[in-house]
Amino acid sequence: MRRRDFIQQASAGTALVTIGGIGLQSFTNAATTKKITILHTNDVHSHIDAFGPEDGRNANKGGVARRAGLIESIRNENPHTLLLDAGDIFQGTPYFNYYGGELEFKLMSKLKYDAATIGNHDFDNGIDGLYAQLEHADFQFISANYDFSNTIMDTHTKPYKIFKKNGIKIGVFGLGIELNGLVDPTMYKETKYLDPIEVTQDMTRILKTEALCDLVICLSHLGYNYKKNPNKISDLKLAAATKDIDLIIGGHTHTFLSKPTIVKNIEEKNILVNQVGCYGIYLGKIDFYFDSDKNISANGTSIIV
Repeated sequence: MRRRDFIQQASAGTALVTIGGIGLQSFTNAATTKKITILHTNDVHSHIDAFGPEDGRNANKGGVARRAGLIESIRNENPHTLLLDAGDIFQGTPYFNYYGGELEFKLMSKLKYDAATIGNHDFDNGIDGLYAQLEHADFQFISANYDFSNTIMDTHTKPYKIFKKNGIKIGVFGLGIELNGLVDPTMYKETKYLDPIEVTQDMTRILKTEALCDLVICLSHLGYNYKKNPNKISDLKLAAATKDIDLIIGGHTHTFLSKPTIVKNIEEKNILVNQVGCYGIYLGKIDFYFDSDKNISANGTSIIV
């Protein structure tokens, strides 16, 4: 099957939306339009191999090798591509029990991930176990609301990172979930949790106002939504309470979205929120289009691996 046909047939759904209320008429001139592709995963949980034919609804899905081929084909079509992960890389198969995360980080490096944030299960071998595997990761860990200053992880994460693709400046910052109650305190030691909404206000000011990023992405392990606990901060709640984020890539709740959710931020502008379930079964793909004035339109989909 031809690569393009495969991608189109494997897509679970798409969403076309303008960001910030910009009209689509800005994007009629393809010659002056720049395309940036964001690929993303979350909650892979050490699933290296594809599911077998007997594995129920996940039968014959996933696997790092298949994901690598899919990512390569998309990069060949658009070299202006970022690959991101929203946390919980660890824990879920004997690969983690045996190798402690080494294999996961080495394979992500081979797939040329650009950045990842930290999920609660990434502390399952303790903060010392996470630190011990960093030498195998050729990508940046981004976390803005975990204060690691009194731990072994101090200076080994950054609150944000700025990428430049095709003349477009892309700011990415990371957020993690409250560890207290999810993780034994002896595992994360003196890691301090900072309020995600307050941290986001700082990050968007730095990235949008000071660094003048054209695109701002939040790499979040907060969880998509909590209907039974409405006071808990989720991606949807974060999107509605802040401004200047264009895309939230989520994790933690294993929520599969066939296309990104469109949320109005505090200024009534569109934000995309996406999450692609778990175990590497799907790959998120969001294309951003910038016209000559850097007005943005986006098209999002989830692709079966």
